[in-house]
Amino acid sequence: MIRRHRQTYLVALLIPTLLMSLLFSSCKEKKQIKPPPPDIQVVQVIQKNVPIYDEFVGQVYGEKDIPIRARVEGLLEGIHFNEGLKVTKGQLLYSIDPLPFQAKVNAQKSNLAEAKTMLVKAKSDLDRYKPLAEKNAVSQSDLDAKQAQYDAAVSSVNAAKSNLRSAEIELGYCQIYSPLNGIIGKTLARVGDFVGREPNPVILNTVSKTDNVRVTFFLTESDYLFIAREYRDDIKAEVRGKLRQEDKAKLELILSDGSTYKYTGTVDFIDRGVDASTGTILIQATFPNPDFLLRPGLYAKVKVRMNTVNNGLLIPQRCVIELQGQYSVFVVNKDNTVESRQVKVGERIGDLWLITDGLKVGETVVIDGLQKVGSGLKVNPSLIEFKSVNKQ
Repeated sequence: MIRRHRQTYLVALLIPTLLMSLLFSSCKEKKQIKPPPPDIQVVQVIQKNVPIYDEFVGQVYGEKDIPIRARVEGLLEGIHFNEGLKVTKGQLLYSIDPLPFQAKVNAQKSNLAEAKTMLVKAKSDLDRYKPLAEKNAVSQSDLDAKQAQYDAAVSSVNAAKSNLRSAEIELGYCQIYSPLNGIIGKTLARVGDFVGREPNPVILNTVSKTDNVRVTFFLTESDYLFIAREYRDDIKAEVRGKLRQEDKAKLELILSDGSTYKYTGTVDFIDRGVDASTGTILIQATFPNPDFLLRPGLYAKVKVRMNTVNNGLLIPQRCVIELQGQYSVFVVNKDNTVESRQVKVGERIGDLWLITDGLKVGETVVIDGLQKVGSGLKVNPSLIEFKSVNKQ
């Protein structure tokens, strides 16, 4: 009986010991099994010459924008074009009631006929007095009077001709023709309106030639000085008239929908001076418009190359972490260990970022899964090629 109790006691002592041993052995095995390094995509730091651009808000104008004016007062009698469509040079656009002006022409024709009649009579009197004066049949004063009457009659005829010409010109203004080939806008007056005097429309419409368009924009003094130094030689050649068209700096146009216009333009005008009230200077660029996509009045951004950073370092913007104005990236070193590194950033170049300090060419940085990595973590890097949508 005593022996049985002793055996039971020994078993009770051994069970906890065996359990502890098994538990320790299991924990030891778990510690020995380490997870594999995570697969992380990385990209290499790119080195290249980076052009730096700036954008300025501009407005589009036609190559020529000619206002169509009513040069005489009267009732608008006819509109002879389709609004918003093309018109040709010499095409009749508007007609104004010509009756009052035709009456003036008729009156001036009558005055001219009367003046011519008086001239004939004056010449006849002068021709009759000249031989009589030679025979002393009339006094010299009588001859002088007839000569004066003749000269006055000649002047009256010339004046009547001028008045008739003026009346005919006014009559001609009743027909308004297009001054060029282009696109005409919406008419500001309708048939039956009295035109040619405020507040009724004096400018009836505008015809624009849009084979090429002008885009005007403004530069601040500092931007102008920077560009003037950057393009000093080109500006000197332009002032001397020796800069060839193909050597001019090319400008890009960003339309309001964010698309880039497919034709480049060139600067063709820089204003004489800086506007003292705004501190800006007016710049004008010309862009070809063979597809007639651009219309006067559009707003667009003019993209200007300000300078070029030689051997600049670029990485995708997705690689950069910003926190309270500080920028950092995760660099994977040669032994595949992640390192968090502070960097200094420059210009955004599309979906890339120019790095001015903190990275070297050829280093690899983490591009995806930034929330899964940290300093000191061993990783299995997978080098990928980042395809930028930005054109460089």
